[in-house]
Amino acid sequence: MLFHFSEQADIEIFVPREKQNRPDFPPVVWAIDEEHEFTYYFPRECPRIVCRKDETTTEQHTQLFFNNSMADTIVTAESDWYSKISNQIIFRYSFENEGFELFDKTAGYYISRHTVTPKAVDTYGNLIERLIQKGIEIRFTTNLAPLREAILASDFKGFGIHRFDNAKR
Repeated sequence: MLFHFSEQADIEIFVPREKQNRPDFPPVVWAIDEEHEFTYYFPRECPRIVCRKDETTTEQHTQLFFNNSMADTIVTAESDWYSKISNQIIFRYSFENEGFELFDKTAGYYISRHTVTPKAVDTYGNLIERLIQKGIEIRFTTNLAPLREAILASDFKGFGIHRFDNAKR
């Protein structure tokens, strides 16, 4: 199964559409696999940075981005979003894999160029608890910019930066 997360509870069909930050990309329906779905346990507009450790993570990157943590995945969000994350209800739409193609293995993204009808929709609350249950460490900081700059200045590849346009400047 593949999934799409939304703050809307009543989507009956997903029609391919252009991505706002990629006007040169064809209209598609986006989905994510179960392994990576936790990256969407947040309000849609919430800026966040995901760091994932794997067998290719160097000791230097472990010290820089996972210092003093046993977690393989850390998500950092800005403190101002804590209450919104704590109270957010989101909806997980389930899709069959058929008709989707892998777009980004690292992020778990899939795309379909066709209209898709969800097979089910589940309501998700208690998002911070869901992250903790998956073994994800969640951190809060007053400003994401220093972490983003450190990641981009390194050769670390195990990261995702989401909705950074909404982060403090």
